[in-house]
Amino acid sequence: MDSGELRVFQGFRVQHNSARGPFKGGIRYHTQVDMDEVKALSTWMTLKCAVVNIPLGGGKGGVMVDPKELSPKELEALTRAYTRAIAPLIGPEIDVPAPDVYTNAQIMGWMVDEYSKVRGMRVPGVVTGKALDNGGSQGRDEATSQGGVYVLREMLKDYGLNKPGLTVVVQGFGNAGSHVARMLAEDGFEIIGVSDSKGGLYCKKGLHPTEALICKTHTGSVGECFTAGDTCERITNEQLLELECDILVLSALENQITEKNAAKVKAKIILELANGPVSLEADGILKKNGVLVIPDILANAGGVTVSYFELLQNLAHETWTAEEVAKKLEPVMVAAWKDVDSTAKQYKSTLREAAYITAMKRLSDAIKLRQGL
Repeated sequence: MDSGELRVFQGFRVQHNSARGPFKGGIRYHTQVDMDEVKALSTWMTLKCAVVNIPLGGGKGGVMVDPKELSPKELEALTRAYTRAIAPLIGPEIDVPAPDVYTNAQIMGWMVDEYSKVRGMRVPGVVTGKALDNGGSQGRDEATSQGGVYVLREMLKDYGLNKPGLTVVVQGFGNAGSHVARMLAEDGFEIIGVSDSKGGLYCKKGLHPTEALICKTHTGSVGECFTAGDTCERITNEQLLELECDILVLSALENQITEKNAAKVKAKIILELANGPVSLEADGILKKNGVLVIPDILANAGGVTVSYFELLQNLAHETWTAEEVAKKLEPVMVAAWKDVDSTAKQYKSTLREAAYITAMKRLSDAIKLRQGL
């Protein structure tokens, strides 16, 4: 520590399955990180990579620490120590970490530098989510949102629901939420509600996502983004989830729709950009009420797909433009949607069940091939 005191932090790296390719998954810095959580998240990553059919497995990592309590120098020292500890277990063809909760491009940069020192050579592909001038990929910031939009577009087209002016509500107006709101508005959807951790905004005649984001930056919350005479009103997150709309985008935290409020959801379609925003009990209620849920392991897999693209660029010593990245992402997401939709029809299942069936079948096939079964 800066004071000269020596502190020991507990860290984890879980490698769930590599039957389809190197382990892949983020590293989070949080006081509530524990082995059970990291195991569960690594399993999720295996399935997410399988459902979009990219040749990666699942992993996850973390350190029990509140990064806000550390100085930049202490945060760097912690990151380098963690990297040295897991260095024998990671690498572009073994296990490729990435940013997660309270980790970012700077932390990935420190990891690349420390791992490269251990290896005696520069290895940018050891992690993804790096800064652009350090081997990162164009399009990564909006990849999760862009992937979700590609899937939603295809679903609406296949189900004959792509009517002009469909109304959208976005919970979680952060990075993913603001990007998806902007993209959908540009596609002709009408954004009528957005929210962040401090509150929400409902505008029955629609709102402009870019203006809302600028306002949020200045005021601290989208709930503050209206003036007298506007056709907008402040609402709570709970009220936002129950608004009448065509599409509800969940891009905040887990367990936002539970058995307590699922019956009150009036959206016709839910797009899960967050991980686990709908509880198991709520899933059954939504199914009974005819709400179509595009599940997280499909809807938000654009992020890990572009991370895979970053790895490919690093290994080939190439740099792709944002247009090239988007052009390569769309067919991956569209094909994943087609596979999941086909599976849902085959088994008469929900889209979530179909996504898991699709992922597990691919995983099973890969394991059998490796074992000669």
